[in-house]
Amino acid sequence: MFVRVASIHSLYQISFMPRLLPVNCYLVEEEDGLTLIDAALPYSASGILQAARQVGKPIRRIVLTHAHADHVGALDALKRRLPEASVAISERDARLLAGDLSLDPDEAPLPIRGGIPKKITTVPDHLLKEGDRIGSLTAISVPGHTPGSMAFLDERTGAVVAGDALQTRGGIAVAGLLKPSFPFPAMATWNKQAAIRSAAKLLALSPALLAVGHGPMLEQPERAMEQAIDEAKRAIGGR
Repeated sequence: MFVRVASIHSLYQISFMPRLLPVNCYLVEEEDGLTLIDAALPYSASGILQAARQVGKPIRRIVLTHAHADHVGALDALKRRLPEASVAISERDARLLAGDLSLDPDEAPLPIRGGIPKKITTVPDHLLKEGDRIGSLTAISVPGHTPGSMAFLDERTGAVVAGDALQTRGGIAVAGLLKPSFPFPAMATWNKQAAIRSAAKLLALSPALLAVGHGPMLEQPERAMEQAIDEAKRAIGGR
């Protein structure tokens, strides 16, 4: 297992297999401890806990951008070792976490794609909605990759942790736009038009840093995000 930890603006990126098929999760440093954003792969718990020890603070909270297996894989293992840590996910993607692939009447009738976990037993403590606060983080609803995907804005620094709303591996791209060198986020995207709208919503926040589920962190990302959104609109369509 190859793990790399990088830090920018009190945000620690933990990247598993960074040179092959990178899967990222993040530690956000707060006064009382750490917030873990996403739980990576089933074998990732030890690497995540080791990274927290390097930072020197305990993990107090676990928040999930969405319920795909490469973002919640180590959730049960972490909860066993951190029983006091609270767990939060969007109200919508809590259903995916429980294995429910049904759609709401007002949602696009498109198949939910990607690896949906089948054996997660952890029940979230909090179901998030747009604007909810978790420490210094504000929850931002970004449907598209999954119906209930969320990003998190650190109000102190302007950093946005976007989950799979965008990727930077293989070139920056909006969820749904296939990059041949790393096609997996696109292949796992539910609603491409919604993903474009969500990426534009994140751009409107003028983020100082973009942190994603797959690929390196990107400082001052606005121009790159604009180009990625324009490319997605040309390739996929949408306004």
